[in-house]
Amino acid sequence: MDVFPQNLLVAFILSLYVSGRAYRLDILQRNSEPSEGNVRLSGSESPSEGRVEIYHDGKWGTVCDDNWDIAEAQVVCRQLNFPGAKSVVIGKDYGTASGPIWLDEIACTGKEKQLVSCQFSGWGKTDCTHKEDAGVVCESKNDVTISGSTNSLDHSIGLSGDLGQIFDRGTACDFLITFQTPSGNKKDDGTEEMTETTICAHKAIIMLYPYFSASAGANNITVTVNKPCQSYFTSFIRYLYTRKTDITYSSAMCLHQLASDFGIKQLMEDIGRLFSNVLPDDASFHSQVSLYKYAVESKDLVLEENCVQYMAWNFQNLTGSPVWADLPVELLRRLLTRSDLVVADEYFLLQTLEGWITNNGGSLSSENQADLLRLIRFPMIPAEKLYELETKSLLFSAHRDLYRDSVLKAYQFNVLLYSNLTQLKLAKENDDYKPRIYTGETWSTTIVPGAKSSSSQSRNQYMNYGYRDSYGRYESPNKQLSTPLHSSLLFKNNMITWEANVLKTQNECSWRGLRCESFPAARLALRNQYQSTSGVLFRNRLLLTCQNRYVCQIQGFKGDLAYVSTNDTQVLAYPCPDDKYTYTFVVRPEYV
Repeated sequence: MDVFPQNLLVAFILSLYVSGRAYRLDILQRNSEPSEGNVRLSGSESPSEGRVEIYHDGKWGTVCDDNWDIAEAQVVCRQLNFPGAKSVVIGKDYGTASGPIWLDEIACTGKEKQLVSCQFSGWGKTDCTHKEDAGVVCESKNDVTISGSTNSLDHSIGLSGDLGQIFDRGTACDFLITFQTPSGNKKDDGTEEMTETTICAHKAIIMLYPYFSASAGANNITVTVNKPCQSYFTSFIRYLYTRKTDITYSSAMCLHQLASDFGIKQLMEDIGRLFSNVLPDDASFHSQVSLYKYAVESKDLVLEENCVQYMAWNFQNLTGSPVWADLPVELLRRLLTRSDLVVADEYFLLQTLEGWITNNGGSLSSENQADLLRLIRFPMIPAEKLYELETKSLLFSAHRDLYRDSVLKAYQFNVLLYSNLTQLKLAKENDDYKPRIYTGETWSTTIVPGAKSSSSQSRNQYMNYGYRDSYGRYESPNKQLSTPLHSSLLFKNNMITWEANVLKTQNECSWRGLRCESFPAARLALRNQYQSTSGVLFRNRLLLTCQNRYVCQIQGFKGDLAYVSTNDTQVLAYPCPDDKYTYTFVVRPEYV
């Protein structure tokens, strides 16, 4: 088990002193108090029907009904000790819900024992509102006919505490776990000296975890633990009994590493999600890259995705950081495949990649260079820039055939209708024809709440700074943005106008004929219509930039509205301490 990067340990310890926070993970289902991962049904007079709510980080929250189906309902109902699920409920009013929307796009097989064991992108990552809360109707025991009457009794409330006492006392333990830790000294024969500590555990518990090989004939095992994690190993073994543990920033890395090494997936992934809180703290990106490498090594896919997503959303900061020149090739490749990569435009991305390849040319084969260049979405490069590639590109001469083929495909995109591209099998299921998140002035506009008027307005943007309140502050700023209907040259002169607003009160919504569910709300609405037969669909995005330093949230619009996460119905992907946001509205047209 490799020693984790020391700079990360320092970062976590510093965070501990600054925040003083600790997280309690409690994966046992029932306790006298709500526990991590518990579910309940609310808003119905029937105990077997209601809105699904799940407990996380000390709060009850709801589940969005996107992809909500009978498999997910079965898991919820069985977790609540019902025989099964009758039906899913979508769109029913179970009364007012409060708290976050904890889960979205959840996918269960139907065999999981807890809803939290199903696949989901992350706690609080959602673009839903409480109107989309999921519900279920469970089978009650009266619905199930069994020969002979059966009555269930569940007295498991104190089980976790009882199991913890069994571990603490060690009574009747029958399985020895010896963990070795390098002392840092050498023996006479040159081998490393090890210190040993023994824990007496219970085979009936330990045999639930395959790594320990606690079969009927075995009564001991020896494992190696790195010195920084030595003090946490007993707490880790105790967790195997109770499914509960307290996580501090100083213990998180070790407990995550132990969970990875010993195959405790749920503990590993839940701790991995906590690491998102410290990703914005390092402007140099050393910690983010180190944490990504560690996630790959520990096979924590959730942590790996959190790291890659943060770097994709803050890609332009990454390219100006000290780690950019030596960024691992596999990480760069991961970033270039993403549609949520935030860049000014695709031409900027190509230039940036060419510079990186040029600086690393000595360590990259021509084939590896070409593999990276093929991830550039040439059809998304502005047409006027395509003409410049042969004379201005740093790598055109070295990869002449690749560039010419890519530019030809881009020209076809700019002069052929999408139906023709599809017939030629050029566009179907091809990411080259899908935009990323382009923040250049052609496709985006930014609103800074409270900002004063600026003399420098882009030619395609107009700012209305609204009215002043009694304190002289500007309220309800709105901005107009003119964009082409699509990035193809076919639509160059077909301009459409958008209005972007940040709405802070219900009155401001009412003036526009809207009923807003929470505040602030961001609105991006067309001011003129376009022909629906054009085959263009807008998948627009709202970017929240925290303190003008890093993108902490990207979310889509439902209709024209996106509700900002300060209302507790959502949780920011990456924390913003004082909720001081810059709002960037990005127009993203796609062929459909």
